[in-house]
Amino acid sequence: MVSSTVVLVFCLVTFAAIHSLTASLPCKRFVVRVLGPGVEKLYLPIYSLIAFVTITPLVYLLIKNPGPILYIVPSPWRWLMVGGQLVAAIVAPRAMLDAPHRFKIRAQLSAPNTPEAGPLDIRGIYRWVRDPFLLTGLIIIWLTPFMTVNLLVIYILSSIYLYMGSLHWETRLVSQFGDEYREYRKRVHRIIPHSGGHP
Repeated sequence: MVSSTVVLVFCLVTFAAIHSLTASLPCKRFVVRVLGPGVEKLYLPIYSLIAFVTITPLVYLLIKNPGPILYIVPSPWRWLMVGGQLVAAIVAPRAMLDAPHRFKIRAQLSAPNTPEAGPLDIRGIYRWVRDPFLLTGLIIIWLTPFMTVNLLVIYILSSIYLYMGSLHWETRLVSQFGDEYREYRKRVHRIIPHSGGHP
């Protein structure tokens, strides 16, 4: 009989493959070429819906088969951890509001120093950290106030996927913004927030 951990890993790998494919520039180029530039307004909502649908089986199976408990953090520490998770969950959407131009397909497919690519325009949370999605994702994962065997395996693999995704995302940002992003990368850390990135 296939163990629950193997099934969970399979679900995570399936999600990661679909998520990576739909986030890739070749996929976006193909969709724009076939459906036209007007599809840009629909791409992010559909992409988010696909991500939700493909992650749901993993979440369901984790709830049904969490595996043996490794630890449960007692009060009041568990509430501090949950508070940290809530703060991270609030900050994550803010990262999209602070840099909406980074998520436009037309801009992502453009070369540096073109009107379509636009300026890097560092503001908000990006003045303190380069990848707030990586930071908030890791906080939400590792501040969970309990841990099971299956959860630990999924969290380790998810952390690796988040970090690899961050590296891929930065490659795309360099392609979009060129030297402007390279200079920004020298001033601001990927994960650890600090105030050195203020212009």
